[in-house]
Amino acid sequence: MMSNLINVGRVTAAHGIKGWVKIHSQTEPSENIFNYQPWYAKTAHGVKVIELVEWRSHGKGFVACLKGIEDRNQAEGFCPVVIAIDKASLPQLEEDDFYWSDLEGCRVISTFANAKSDLGLVSRIMPTGANDVLVVGGDEHSIDLSERLIPYVLGQFVTQVNLEKKIIEVDWDPDF
Repeated sequence: MMSNLINVGRVTAAHGIKGWVKIHSQTEPSENIFNYQPWYAKTAHGVKVIELVEWRSHGKGFVACLKGIEDRNQAEGFCPVVIAIDKASLPQLEEDDFYWSDLEGCRVISTFANAKSDLGLVSRIMPTGANDVLVVGGDEHSIDLSERLIPYVLGQFVTQVNLEKKIIEVDWDPDF
């Protein structure tokens, strides 16, 4: 099951003296991180289950109380850590909707001007407000080692997503 884990956030720092910690969410909307339980902490000593006791909004982020962390020293010793969940706990999406974690690692092939060009692999996705952007890094199989930012706009720039083959086809000029 550990191979089905996907990162959804981070425990970043201690908060206060009672063992609460700051939570940075990578879900959209950000409070959805609390809907996916259990959490798994990816630590230097392996993966372990984290039990959420309580959480609340705090400034632009969140703070949480985790089972077994009862004072600031324990909280500081626990941070920072990546929060992961079992991918099976995510709801099914409609056709043409994808989780970012499914797109990361996909090979990006440009079909611009009817010529196929391998642009590299999706390293991450950036939210920009207007639309998300694929960050594509060149590798030993791509046309060069350049990093490209490709707007994730289905039907306009992104023409096909094949998760089975881990390929995203784009209508994107390789010179960009």
